[in-house]
Amino acid sequence: MSELPPNVSEALKRRVAADGDAPFVRLGGDWVTTRQLDERAEHVAGALAGIGVTKGDRVALLLPNRFEIIEMVFGCARVGAVEVPLNAWLKGDFLKYQLADCRASVLVTDSAGFESAAPLLTETDITQVICVDEVDAAACPVPVLDYQTLVAEKRAAPDVEIESSDIMAIIYTSGTTGMPKGCMLSHGYFLAGPSGQIERGWVTPGDRTFTSWPLFHTSGQVIALMVSLLVPEGSVVFTEEFSASGYIDEARDAGATVLAGVGFMGSAIMATPPKDNDTDNDFRLAIWIPMKPDDQLAFEERFDTQVVAESYGQTECFPVTMSELTAGRERSTIGTPSPSFEVRLVDDNDEDVPVGEPGEIVVRPTLPYVMYSGYWEKPEATVAAWRNLWHHTGDLARQNDQGQFLFVDRKKDALRRRGENVSSVELEAAIMALDGVAAVAVCAVPSSMSEDDIKAVLVAEEGATLEPESVFAFFEEKLPYFAIPRYVHVRSELPANALGRVMKHVLRDEGVSDDMWDFEALGMTVSKDKKR
Repeated sequence: MSELPPNVSEALKRRVAADGDAPFVRLGGDWVTTRQLDERAEHVAGALAGIGVTKGDRVALLLPNRFEIIEMVFGCARVGAVEVPLNAWLKGDFLKYQLADCRASVLVTDSAGFESAAPLLTETDITQVICVDEVDAAACPVPVLDYQTLVAEKRAAPDVEIESSDIMAIIYTSGTTGMPKGCMLSHGYFLAGPSGQIERGWVTPGDRTFTSWPLFHTSGQVIALMVSLLVPEGSVVFTEEFSASGYIDEARDAGATVLAGVGFMGSAIMATPPKDNDTDNDFRLAIWIPMKPDDQLAFEERFDTQVVAESYGQTECFPVTMSELTAGRERSTIGTPSPSFEVRLVDDNDEDVPVGEPGEIVVRPTLPYVMYSGYWEKPEATVAAWRNLWHHTGDLARQNDQGQFLFVDRKKDALRRRGENVSSVELEAAIMALDGVAAVAVCAVPSSMSEDDIKAVLVAEEGATLEPESVFAFFEEKLPYFAIPRYVHVRSELPANALGRVMKHVLRDEGVSDDMWDFEALGMTVSKDKKR
């Protein structure tokens, strides 16, 4: 890559100078050029400054995929504010924790997010809400402003000096031994992070990426949006929601050359009935992370499109490993170290493990700014993760004789479902609020759609009776849709060691049995209109 600009606003201006009137991004409407986006970012930045937002202030975004979140990314960047994109389906204690922890003063949200957040705001630092939809402002304890009215004022943005090291975003990553931590991500991170994909040819000049990745994740903001901004003549289409049945047709109509998403999306597309025109497309590459080798080959044959799935990373650092786009590559691996990182596998004493033996993945950067800048207001956690000057991922892998890495397991008790990370600690705390529950433990069990399904093991209070219908109703009301356990096992006690610590490995090894409730088999699923 050529020399990077000092900040995201300058990166956008460079694209305006290069091809400012070419289609750049589309989400739920017409194509928007970089020139139009630059103008809109200027007005958003001016609006934020007009209500008192200054450099370093946190602005929380509680929005699904809609164009306003793209405007806010660039508007916050221009005024020097720190955007805090929150998972749009958070609710209850999940949402309150992150809103309070980031200490944002402004919340930008839609009507569904407003309904979830308004009752919680008195326990946060939020002093103003900007809503992109019409809402009942009387239901909110702080002033509510209309997004379009503010932006329509077309105020000029203040002149703010922004360096590569300045924090652009705080993105929460689910905790494994505690509550979620906010990863501080600099302007440099947003601009240097895409270097791996570009250098290894995952995205090339002129590529048009089509994705359902959410824009409240680094996958949407960095791997799709920023990569497309930085690669010459790149463009990107985001969908508002993922639809397996319509995905290929929409991507073809959009002129996409690259498909991008998490593995379950590719698997869901493959589960749709074949069509006569499946191979009639201009797709150069499909990026599905993760995806089993046999499923990759099946997708390639059906859609005549190369698939790549060998990659690994975290919000803290991505991509740590990735594969070369070569024929005959080993698809069961997670690739080799990307150009941005050194990678080792170590034991509990941070000693290198022999080739073929599992060890924790630890990394350090070879380029400036490709890693996070620490955890927001958690210096002890930052130091612990960076012990011995290597970032400890908490994940295990093995290395083969060819230098490729194979993912083994998570070292701690995190779960990943439907493309979302779920903190077992946070989920267990939420389930404990269910009447009649004396103890709970959650763990991952294998899913046919890749990633994990979630199993919750409940111990009922003495004299209490837990029924599937009431338990599921509680889950649906209190939990984000992606964190709702599929399986529930009610039993008399949890397996524990002599110190009383729940032995999660026992629960994982037990897997799924006939005496558990399977909510999917019982017809209890969360429909799209109940997700938020």
